[in-house]
Order: sequence, then structure tokens, then C-alpha cells
Amino acid sequence: MTKLVVITAGTGNPSSSRLLGERLADASVAALRDAGVPAEVTHIELRTLAVDLANHLATRLPGSALREAFDEICAADGVIAVTPVFNGSYSGVFKLFFDALDEGAMKGRPVLLAATGGTARHSLVIEHAMLPLFYYLKALVATHPVFAATKDWGTEGGKLEKRIRRAAEAFTQLVLGANPAKGDDDFEVVDFADLLGGG
Repeated sequence: MTKLVVITAGTGNPSSSRLLGERLADASVAALRDAGVPAEVTHIELRTLAVDLANHLATRLPGSALREAFDEICAADGVIAVTPVFNGSYSGVFKLFFDALDEGAMKGRPVLLAATGGTARHSLVIEHAMLPLFYYLKALVATHPVFAATKDWGTEGGKLEKRIRRAAEAFTQLVLGANPAKGDDDFEVVDFADLLGGG
């Protein structure tokens, strides 16, 4: 059974970030089913872990709910990560969670990035903030992230649904081909001269 985990950082209930995460998960499960692969989905709403994350920041000791969330990530075959846009970037609780994860937990793990915001001008948050974070964590980032502005929710079966379907297809191809690291935190430092081709 393929295991997908959806992490959403919305603060409301209901939350547009949670809704986008659900739609991405549903489309991913459908794409995996088409490939003959059954999947199960676990949802983690970070607003319910905010106090635990603040305590962890101060004490470095995760509570039981936070440790359970970490374990879900480490057991996942793929992660869908969704944040609202706050002041031009991901939310603080979103960053706190990924800061708190064990080093190497995201290494080689397929990730589908998504964000929600009031207008389309916030869509660059994925490229400018989320991508650098997940590249640093050595995750395998799917090629079609999804940004949903408020107006995108208006029509059933519109452009947002097409973007969700395309993103899910790219993500599930990564999930099917990946072998996420299990606690492997080796870090290889590449000589700068080699990067410049002077090796």
C-alpha cells in the first residue's frame, strides 16, 4: 500500500489550504489507482500542532502528537505540502514543522508543493520560498506545483482542476519511481571547483 501524507498549514477551519491538499490527494490516489497501485492518505493539519511546535523549538523535545506526525512523514512514500501565503512567504508554522523534522527525513522523498493566497500575484511564493527549502532538504520535488488564488475556487472543472490533475500525474510518477531515504542523513560536500568544471 502506497502511503501519502498531506501537510497543510492553514489556520482556519475550514481552510483553503486543507481543501487544496484534499483535492491534490484525491487526484494523486486516482492517478495511482490508474497505475494499479492502491494508496492511503493521512492528513496533518499544522494548526493543531502549533503549540507542540513552539514547545519543541524551546525544548527540542517533541510531544507525542508531534512525534507521531514526524513518524508519518518518515513512513510516507510521498508528501503533499500546502501552505497559505503570509507576508510573501510560507507560514511560520509551516517552516517550524520542517525545521523540527529529523535531518534527512525528506531526503529522496517525493514532494508536491502547493500554496494558496488571495491573488495570483502571490504565486511566486512556490519558486522563491518553497523550492529553496525543499531543495535544501534534498526532497524530490514534483515538476508541477499548484497555486490556488481565491478566484480559482469559483468554477467546478475549471483551470484549477486541470492544474491539480497535471500536478498529481507528475507527482505520482515520482512516487512510483522513488526510494525515499529512511533516516540516512549522509551529507556530501561538493568542491566548489568541481561545480565550476575546474575539477
